Amino acid sequence: MAGPLILDKTLIARREARAAASPREGADYLLHRAVEELVDRLTMVERSFPLALAAHGRGPALAEALAASGKVEEIVALEQSLEAASRHRGPVFVADEERLPLAEESLTLYASVLGLHNANDLPGALIQARRALKPDGLFLAVFPGGDTLMELRQAFMQAESEVSGGVSPRVAPFADIRDVGALLQRAGFALPVVDRERVSVRYGDPLSLMADLKAMGASNALLERSRRPATRGLILRAAEAYRDLYADDEGKVPATFELFALSGWAPHESQQKPAKRGSADVSLARLLGNDTEADEG
Repeated sequence: MAGPLILDKTLIARREARAAASPREGADYLLHRAVEELVDRLTMVERSFPLALAAHGRGPALAEALAASGKVEEIVALEQSLEAASRHRGPVFVADEERLPLAEESLTLYASVLGLHNANDLPGALIQARRALKPDGLFLAVFPGGDTLMELRQAFMQAESEVSGGVSPRVAPFADIRDVGALLQRAGFALPVVDRERVSVRYGDPLSLMADLKAMGASNALLERSRRPATRGLILRAAEAYRDLYADDEGKVPATFELFALSGWAPHESQQKPAKRGSADVSLARLLGNDTEADEG
């Protein structure tokens, strides 16, 4: 059963549509980093995939990278807005990753970038992805988690407590890596793997970071957000707090993004199985140097 709703998915789709229609030069650096990470993992797999889904690429970057990898024969893209879908040359449809209009066992590769962190029901979205894969199909995803935007969160908390005497959520929470690994297993994926990469981007000032986040369609979309727009005074105080807390000797400020890279396989009888308990040829006691003879009594 899905948990409580946290994010306003309609607002997310509307903001991503606006971002796709009016891109800001250079603001898609995180998307390209995520695509590169996903394709690097794909190229390590020694097989090809007849049909892949390129999910939530906010444009053709992911689909084009999958095609250039030489690992995929046919690609269908999924976007959350018509504006992003219009940038594709190949087959594309518009849908939410939490409501996939896909037949079961229809894909051999499911590739997703920077989308699943916006799921209200991440377990359900992972289950849908696994069901869409044929047996021995591969799931790959990269999305932000953990300590992503921790500096911005702290700066806004400090600024808002000073300006208004209280704090409202300004940055959405991100999943913990241990929880994500457990969810892959819960969704039924075989051989699940979760890795993380910590990316620190330096900005000349916090306002430039905020502008890039808006251009990514990544502004605050929490359902419990304050319905009053952030005042200019609050934004300027948050930027000042950001500099006070995190600026380096050159006056630049870091923005932390923690990218989770997920992989898993739709179960198939040919896949490697974990060894049964007690089947090891070498005892743990011997490996730890505690291999002693039992006393005879």
